[in-house]
Amino acid sequence: MQNIKMLMIDDHPLIIEGYQNTILSVKTHKQEFDIDIASTCDTALEYIHNSLNNKPYDILFVDIKIPPSSDGRITSGEDLAKYARKLLPDAKIIILTMYNESYRIHNILKNLNPEGLLIKSDLTSNELASAFLNILENPPYYSSTVNNFLRKTITTDIFVDEKNRKILHLLSQGVKTKNLAEHVGLSLSAVEKRKKQLKELFSVEDGQDETLLKEARNKGFL
Repeated sequence: MQNIKMLMIDDHPLIIEGYQNTILSVKTHKQEFDIDIASTCDTALEYIHNSLNNKPYDILFVDIKIPPSSDGRITSGEDLAKYARKLLPDAKIIILTMYNESYRIHNILKNLNPEGLLIKSDLTSNELASAFLNILENPPYYSSTVNNFLRKTITTDIFVDEKNRKILHLLSQGVKTKNLAEHVGLSLSAVEKRKKQLKELFSVEDGQDETLLKEARNKGFL
């Protein structure tokens, strides 16, 4: 008998119920599913620590946007997943998020390298069931929005580093150039230099930020 211990972390009870029902629907007679549920970082941390003294979790479902821990050390599901990765190195981590911007997808893949990355707007019960079965046997599994992002970035020969991705993301959110420096930890002149380089990279001839953002979107960087 295969016993699979899971922790589902999301602060919306209906979403958790949907996950549970879908996962239980694919259980075989040779499997036992032990599912715990947490709606806050504090509860999730408690479950994770307790599992170390018993049977560590095999799979974690982690929503990116969840209430922070009471001590302020864990501010999001992303932080929680990083922490869980250290304590539970053998666990498969499935990230579920509403965020579908290329910058966020890139960050999650780079910082967490999860066994699953599912954009909630892509999900149906069939998609979640397929993802779960694939991750059990042959991870990673990414939903369609993530795969589209990866296809676009793989087929382009433009390299954009982490700072430049953040600059593009902030510009797309309406942040003015003069305010970018405080967000990315660079001087204003350094930010302006990077913006100039980005416009050269994306062949922006009119020098406009709007054109830069349009080209970045077309290439899958936003």
